Amino acid sequence: MQEQGNEEREKCIQNGMHYSEMIPIEYEPSKEYYDLFHSSLQESKSKLALYTGIMSEKIWKKYGEDTVLVSLARAGSPIGVLAKRYLKEYYNADIPHYSISIIRDKGIYVNAIKYILEKHPNGKIQFVDGWTGKGTITNVLKEACEFLKESFNIELDESLAVIADPAGFSSVYGTREDFLIPSACLNSIVSGLVSRTVLRSDIISDTDFHGAKFYNNLIEKDLSNFYVDEISNCFNSIKDEVDNNMKNWVKDEVNKIGSKDVETIKDEYKVQDINFIKPGIGETTRVLLRRVPDKILVDDLNNPNLKHILVLAQEKNIEVEVVKLNAYSCCGIIKNMKD
Repeated sequence: MQEQGNEEREKCIQNGMHYSEMIPIEYEPSKEYYDLFHSSLQESKSKLALYTGIMSEKIWKKYGEDTVLVSLARAGSPIGVLAKRYLKEYYNADIPHYSISIIRDKGIYVNAIKYILEKHPNGKIQFVDGWTGKGTITNVLKEACEFLKESFNIELDESLAVIADPAGFSSVYGTREDFLIPSACLNSIVSGLVSRTVLRSDIISDTDFHGAKFYNNLIEKDLSNFYVDEISNCFNSIKDEVDNNMKNWVKDEVNKIGSKDVETIKDEYKVQDINFIKPGIGETTRVLLRRVPDKILVDDLNNPNLKHILVLAQEKNIEVEVVKLNAYSCCGIIKNMKD
């Protein structure tokens, strides 16, 4: 498969082709953007370690040594690696970790779930991702679990563990703050050099797993291990704070606070397709890297979490507008290209 430019892909998507049947050209960061990634990682790595620890402790309280970590590829992949490292360090538990494809409108591939359950018949699967946007993937995961139960009598926990849950859709989260998780900035070079996942009937059969492209050409730029090393090296310094946060924890409540922001944006900006609204720092970053944005909404131009958003918007000449948001720091609106 050949990568395609954002405008070409956007036109195809908006005219009915599914996004999982194409691969975008990987964004080649400018020096300014690279520097921003490194500086934001240094500024936030202790916070990332803290929220990873809180999320991992909640997973351990649920399932202990029976846990099987299943990241949603690819944003969830480095988060699953961090959770695995945390549980190894503090519980000496060698928890298995997989990355699995999940695709809007197509769900999770049953072959991969069956494979994991065959390998770990007594395991308790905990799905893991980086953040929640407007809850779309949380809903896809819920539907996939319902399908697995009805069709194959496979009963799974539909909860999605995330580092940041500004949308309020997760019952296992590190924080509800909408802050920058630096792996959102760089796609494959912090996620094992793999593309977004692919499902196309002419190259992937019913007996295969979903596919992904490996970027050989980016090996010299790979930061995947560097990224997780920088964060996991902070685990010792945040352990006491993690323990304090977990003292009285019983469970997290889903509040879906982000839904109000999404509905307000849909009405005020007359967005017909809710899939064109991508709220939160992680999703707004993806819009700027992989889609064709119409405009970017931010809560505050001086928000330090939004530096990379503003750099990307400036590079791509995209309008930035300051608006009041309750759950999120920013939101990307995709351009309607059907006309």
